[in-house]
Amino acid sequence: MNLLDAHLVPAVDGVAYGLLLFVVAAGLSLAFGTAGVLNLSHGTLYAIGAYTGAELSDGTWGGLVVGLAAGTAAAAAAGAGLSAATIPLARRGHLAQALLTFGLALIGGNLLVEFFGADELPVRVPEALDTSVTLLGHRYPAYRLCFILMAVLLAAFGTWVLTRTRVGAAVRASADDPQMLATTGHSPRAVHTGVLAAAGALAGAAGVLGAPIIGPGAGTADTVLMLSLVVVVLGGLRSLWMTFFAAIAVGEVQTLGVSLAPDWAPYLLFAAMAAVLILRSRFTEPATAGAHGGGDGAADPVEWLRRRLSVSLKGRGRGGRGAVDAVPSGGVPSGGVPSGEVPSGAGKADAGKAEAGRGALPWLLRGGGADGDLASRVRQAAPLLVLLVVLIALPTLLDAYSLSLAGSALALGLLAVSVTILTGYAGLPTLGQTAPFAVGAYATANLADAGWTVGPVQVVLAAVAAALFSLVTGPAVIRARGTTVLMITLAIGELASAAINQLKSVTGGADGLVGFPPTQALWGGEGMVDESEVYNYALAVAVVAVVVTLLVLRSPAGKLLTGTRNAEARMRASGHPVERYLLMAHIGAGALAGVGGSLMVTVQQYLSPADVGFEIAAFALLAAVIGGNTSVIGALIGAGLIVFTRDWVASSWPGHGPLLLGVLFVAAVYLLPRGLAGLRGGPGARGPAKGAELPPDHDSVPAGKVAP
Repeated sequence: MNLLDAHLVPAVDGVAYGLLLFVVAAGLSLAFGTAGVLNLSHGTLYAIGAYTGAELSDGTWGGLVVGLAAGTAAAAAAGAGLSAATIPLARRGHLAQALLTFGLALIGGNLLVEFFGADELPVRVPEALDTSVTLLGHRYPAYRLCFILMAVLLAAFGTWVLTRTRVGAAVRASADDPQMLATTGHSPRAVHTGVLAAAGALAGAAGVLGAPIIGPGAGTADTVLMLSLVVVVLGGLRSLWMTFFAAIAVGEVQTLGVSLAPDWAPYLLFAAMAAVLILRSRFTEPATAGAHGGGDGAADPVEWLRRRLSVSLKGRGRGGRGAVDAVPSGGVPSGGVPSGEVPSGAGKADAGKAEAGRGALPWLLRGGGADGDLASRVRQAAPLLVLLVVLIALPTLLDAYSLSLAGSALALGLLAVSVTILTGYAGLPTLGQTAPFAVGAYATANLADAGWTVGPVQVVLAAVAAALFSLVTGPAVIRARGTTVLMITLAIGELASAAINQLKSVTGGADGLVGFPPTQALWGGEGMVDESEVYNYALAVAVVAVVVTLLVLRSPAGKLLTGTRNAEARMRASGHPVERYLLMAHIGAGALAGVGGSLMVTVQQYLSPADVGFEIAAFALLAAVIGGNTSVIGALIGAGLIVFTRDWVASSWPGHGPLLLGVLFVAAVYLLPRGLAGLRGGPGARGPAKGAELPPDHDSVPAGKVAP
């Protein structure tokens, strides 16, 4: 009985908290499951209702009713506006939606702070509810008990609307068969708008009613969004009742779990989210060519390798294994090929065309040759060479502060390139690449603090640590596809953030790490303190990392990885170990992210959890999209643009950095659907060839060709 007495109030708090999350998550589930919109601005819709309700609350019933009406209407209008914003992205997949809605969340959050102020607003409830009642011998706030009742009524009303009314039937039909809905005289677009408006209304109403529980303030939108995502993942999209029970469980973990297991509570939610997603992906067949996109035989990297190896073997004139039967263009071989082998048999002319698409950098490194068109190779190498010249010249053009920003951009750029490898080449869109980035960063900071200050040693050990982390987490990622990958990697990133806050002896917790010795560029040198020295070191490391990355991506291994994305069914039918290719890509991308984390510590000379949080993960994904999801150089330029906007431009307009970044997100999604690489022209910029299917959220660089 003593245990019940000690935890009764937290348990009831958990019910109230869970029901609040249920109302919010019901709207998120409605938007995603019915309208097909992955809305990362849903927490902002909650904040709109919370701020509006708090502003209009005056301690009377009339103030509560007016605030509820105004907050619900404002969030519903924002949801309808979100519908108009996302409709043009319907064919581009959930990645574009996620980036757009995250940008809108940044804009909306900044505008709310500008209008209502940065301080948390007090919320006044009616006097009759601003008291406490006796509950099994304990005093408990009356408002929270009232909220539990209102949330249950709201849940019952929503269930009745969806299951027993014509409106609910239209909504369900919109999710199951929009074409059939259109034949009944209903407009799918109108239903889409209505669904997102209803989702916004639910979030807004929850914001008004939940403001006394989760009040409007800094971080409220992010907290509500993350917890709602956990609820939706745990409860699924098909049953409101499952969402209801998942919300109650999350609420109990957030309240009762903190008192029962404070050391484990930060990990429980996202660990459960990751476990559910991983189990679901295990019972689902891996994506086939239809999911990743397909292509005709001419654009298939397996076909390219088959032809290339055939020519190579014939040219050497060696004996041994004979040629394997050729794969018909656009078809699947009739017989399996042993694991790790590539079908052979093709003409020299086709192989020569494939060789011409290998890119400029390997050719430049081996001194050129007569096997390709010189002018074409110079054109392909020009962006890389121009960027390198500009970066080398920066110390003579910028002041110390701007030069430090350029170093930070190089670190973020390597993170963005690692995202490019996973998103553009492996077809695994990620929101958790800051986890290996953090491993590399904290490894470097702790090495420096222990006296290991030699830069190359720090970089190598950071890369190894991040690669090992990616090796451990990779099996949880590589079986999933699409939005499931986004959610799994998001969970991994949030688990890493929780560990950072908990392991204070290693990470410094929320205070971060500072005061460690500066890095030495080479053995026997002095620690680098001058900005130009630090920048030149960062540039040298970044150049080596990018060159190695390009060589790998343009090697046969890179072609196999591209083939896994664009023709996975054919790769599997040919006997290729697809999971092994994806795992190696995950490990390599993790190592590269670890190098970026090491550079960030060297450049900044401090490290905080904000440097490796969810926002940085979104920035890295945006940088990859800005550049073009298969363009390494584009990812570097995108990272530079983000750092320039976040730190340099925002410094001239203090307090509006999130607004500027949000505008950058929105502009990039709308204006650069194929990234900067798509502006260069050529076949890739015009779209896929006839018969090819462009994979959602990927650039149109043809399979088998790597954008520099």
